Amino acid sequence: MQHANDNIAGDILRGADAIARFLGFPRRTIYHLASKNGLPHFKLGETICARKSTLANWIAEQERAAA
Repeated sequence: MQHANDNIAGDILRGADAIARFLGFPRRTIYHLASKNGLPHFKLGETICARKSTLANWIAEQERAAA
């Protein structure tokens, strides 16, 4: 039986650069959105992190809200 978190390391984006590449935004935009709580994220020490799956769900929610 496989658990949902078996590949958790592959789902985590570490650092604003990785999140920016995933979303196609400038790195500065990631910092700005995170500071305004406009982006689902968490910190590991001083490093901003996000899950790819959470960001994909967040984008889908944004699309539904805009429709």
